Amino acid sequence: MQTYKKDWFKYVLGFIACLVIRLIPFRPPNIEPILATQMPFSKVYGKIAGFLFPFLSMVLYDVLTGKVGMWTFITASAYGFLGLWASFYLKNKNSNSWNYAKFAVLGTLAFDIVTGLSIGPLFFNQPFMEALVGQIPFTAMHLVGNVSFAVFLSPLIYKFVIQNKKLETESLIAIFSPKRA
Repeated sequence: MQTYKKDWFKYVLGFIACLVIRLIPFRPPNIEPILATQMPFSKVYGKIAGFLFPFLSMVLYDVLTGKVGMWTFITASAYGFLGLWASFYLKNKNSNSWNYAKFAVLGTLAFDIVTGLSIGPLFFNQPFMEALVGQIPFTAMHLVGNVSFAVFLSPLIYKFVIQNKKLETESLIAIFSPKRA
């Protein structure tokens, strides 16, 4: 299995792209590229980077939109643990649609169970059955979005961003550096 250089420019590029997409107005809240983007980065960059990518994505989004609350650190931590889990789950697997889709299903279900069935009942006195019934359509849309992005976007990110030597910091600096005669 080939290993790739951990180029932090690519990581930051992926992070910013996810944040910008999440800031699009009127976007369904559970259709977002964080999981699909974090999976290839978690696979290559490891557990700390895998945890920080989604954790900081969730926190920064809530800060920028002025929606920080007790849920921020619950959802950010849950998503961070998905990034950590992805680093272990995908480490020795091929970077293909099938492996990303399997993790997207498992990760989405784990995330939605932990966050969707805890925040309302624990912090807002929502009845558990109400949270469960309300979570079903949300999770269905979340699965459709995450699995679709995992099948199509994750392998592309791996191939055209992580494997792309032209996007490495050194290559970009060389392009913009003045040529010496």
